[in-house]
Amino acid sequence: MDGWLLSVCLSRTLMTSVFMTYAATLPVLRSEWGMSAMAAGSISTGFQLGYAVSLVVFSALADRIGARRVFLGSAWLGATAALAFALWARSYVSGLVLYTLVAVSQGGTYTTAIMVFADRYEPRRRGAAVGWLIASSSAGYALSLVASGLGLAWGGYRLAFFVSACGPLVGVVMLWLSLRDTPNLVHPPREGVRFGSAVLRNGRAMRLMLGYLFHSWELLGMWAWAPAFVAAAFAVAGTGSVRAVELASYVAASFHLMGLLASSSMGRLSDRLGRRVVLLGLASLSAACSFAFGWLIGGPLALIFLVGAVYGFSALGDSPVLSTALTEAVSPPYLGAALALRSFLGFGAGAIAPIAFGRILDLTNGPGPFPTVWGWAFVALGVGGAAAALCAHGLAREGRHAEAAAR
Repeated sequence: MDGWLLSVCLSRTLMTSVFMTYAATLPVLRSEWGMSAMAAGSISTGFQLGYAVSLVVFSALADRIGARRVFLGSAWLGATAALAFALWARSYVSGLVLYTLVAVSQGGTYTTAIMVFADRYEPRRRGAAVGWLIASSSAGYALSLVASGLGLAWGGYRLAFFVSACGPLVGVVMLWLSLRDTPNLVHPPREGVRFGSAVLRNGRAMRLMLGYLFHSWELLGMWAWAPAFVAAAFAVAGTGSVRAVELASYVAASFHLMGLLASSSMGRLSDRLGRRVVLLGLASLSAACSFAFGWLIGGPLALIFLVGAVYGFSALGDSPVLSTALTEAVSPPYLGAALALRSFLGFGAGAIAPIAFGRILDLTNGPGPFPTVWGWAFVALGVGGAAAALCAHGLAREGRHAEAAAR
């Protein structure tokens, strides 16, 4: 990893330190704000919908004015919104509105970073570089969970919110320093080539987008509810409610650290073995974890932690591979628009997943902050993982044709 890559990834880690704050504090917020599981899931849904819309707008804008410029602008907006959430989110309504604004402001720090990386790194190194970018996000999610757990223990959810919001404030300054000498590139479209032919009729690109949709359904649903599930497992084992939530935030952070390991290694592995092989293996493994994970409630905590670690590794490991494969399937002038469409599909599905998960919990459990039946909700996520594996399986038939079309 070179110095430029390290500094950008560290800034991305700090900027995402607010992303898991709500998930980490969810069991406490359900009591403090008087929310049902479905209402609690709707805040995660608002976040994902806001992020999906933001990704579409910022990604398309990057094609016109350059990815670097949009990347920095979104980072400044994200730092401001994170601070507003920490200071004023004190109820269901204010939490829904402000957490959604955090997502809306942050969308330009993800796909634009992929575009900057695609301009800087050649294909044989690109998978590893994008892998480190996704890994830095996982590190930020883990940091968010740990910071939230400590803040929750020391001063309640208000302090947890504030501690997490400090990350984006430091991260945007670091990013600005990192990108000072990075050119802001705008790729003019090729004559006679339109978005339809470059993207919509590009079979490999569309299959990758469909795989990303199913991947996001599983991953974002799991991220939203895994801390609450682990807290419920601690509660069933006899741990006090607040202590269970605190411990769960640390355990869920370890799942994200496994995702960090997966992102940093699977992108590089796909440079060597090919995108399809790695995508198929990871999607199949994550689907198996989804089908099993929820049924482990009440079982040995060590087993839950072990399966959760594998789950965290496999569910995120295909993310950098999907992103890298799309940069290779679509020509640069249309990459922002392609990422915008992919983001809308993926994060739109990811927005629905938490509220659908919460609805299944409501239907299969009685009232209370710690449900005891989780299997069917996680099975619903596993359907997405299985569908992503099918999409990966079909890539080989379209690979050469689509790559030629992109060139």
